[in-house]
Amino acid sequence: MPDAVQQHDVFHYNQAAWDRQARADCEWSRPVDAAAIAEARQGRVLAKLTPGPLPAGWLDDALGLDILCLASGGGQQGPLLAAAGARVTVLDASAEQLARDREVAERENLALRLEHGDMRDLSRFADASFDCVFHPISNLYVPDVAPVWRECHRVLRPGGRLLASFYNPAVFVADRDPALMEQGLIRPRFAIPYADPAHLSEAELAAKRTRGEALVFGHSLAELIGGQVAAGFLIAGFHEDWQPRPRFLIDRYLPTFIATRALKPA
Repeated sequence: MPDAVQQHDVFHYNQAAWDRQARADCEWSRPVDAAAIAEARQGRVLAKLTPGPLPAGWLDDALGLDILCLASGGGQQGPLLAAAGARVTVLDASAEQLARDREVAERENLALRLEHGDMRDLSRFADASFDCVFHPISNLYVPDVAPVWRECHRVLRPGGRLLASFYNPAVFVADRDPALMEQGLIRPRFAIPYADPAHLSEAELAAKRTRGEALVFGHSLAELIGGQVAAGFLIAGFHEDWQPRPRFLIDRYLPTFIATRALKPA
């Protein structure tokens, strides 16, 4: 691991990286517009776990629910759920991402509770505080996802739901050499579970830092789905979705987004 990462733990390193990405107006830091909020105010749940809409029955009505948008800042999911009638708390590591939520809340007169923190530590919330945890793709930024599932289970009320999404681990296996992509070749290089600090060379890590990118971790399906079961959840729904703008060759051949609907037993 390079000196830049040794001096800070992964949380603070990725926190700074996401602050930079938010300031650079990345895709997940662009607040929803007034038209989307107006549509959500008609009772439509427009928040997304994957590029497409939520599967039917997962969260058809948000009115009156206490929802935790976990590691979900950026002015998108939280404001849309609040506009649909939920009482929404957004927790995110990045102050800049939370600033986007604040911007929409002030612009649209929405009530949002904004919390700056680590998705693995929800100790500020009492047991059984929420009806739903909405957790779009973000747990690739922590080395161990098990604490996330345990904390989600604790803060949910009996009968509550965890709606989570993550990448298919296949995304992390291939060598990312652009020359291979130009040739249409997928060359396996990395084993799962994957970790940037452990699998990339010092030169590759330095280049990633220069680009302002966060460190990522490719968890296994045993950790991502089996880990929810181990935390006490019942898996009640499974969904796959395609990457609309393929970044890697593998995106062209299988749906690389996975989402789950998990229930805390009543």
